Amino acid sequence: MSAPKFNSVLLEISNQLPAEQLEKLKFLCRDMIGKRDLEKINSGIRLFQLLSERGKLSADNTEWLCQLLIEIKRQDLSEKLNNYESQAGFNDNQPDEEERAKLDIATEVIAEKLGRNWRKLGRKLGLNDVKLESISRRHPTELDEMVRELLKEWRKSQGAEARTEKLIQALRACDFNLTADNVEDALAKH
Repeated sequence: MSAPKFNSVLLEISNQLPAEQLEKLKFLCRDMIGKRDLEKINSGIRLFQLLSERGKLSADNTEWLCQLLIEIKRQDLSEKLNNYESQAGFNDNQPDEEERAKLDIATEVIAEKLGRNWRKLGRKLGLNDVKLESISRRHPTELDEMVRELLKEWRKSQGAEARTEKLIQALRACDFNLTADNVEDALAKH
């Protein structure tokens, strides 16, 4: 995500934070930001600047802020930040059109077949536990949506290197052979 676009998203989020929710965010950040600095914060923008200075927030590292926004019951703002990050990650550095089509087919099959063991696949694909927990909180009751989100995050992290072969290898490494077979069958029909 470009810096100006990222900053405009942060400004938009700051403008939608009432004083009470800003105080809650400051409370959640108290271990990272000293008391003196916390007292000086009177806007979301200032808080975001301090988080950036401390390495907790950047255009390609929004996970921590997303989690904080969820903690203060502002799922809408967390999703706004996530959506901008996803768009930025997907617009450039993608696999070719044919591979994207294959990945879309694989995503549908995996979302339909995988079920409760989606975290195991996520770890095998290299996503960290914070990212997996964030996905779980966004879709607490919808397994197929968790899987779709997991694969979207993986594709974003892989960029142009995302390949269906890697997904199938990861499925087999997790002993999800039936799901891997289903993906291969669906791709063969394509």
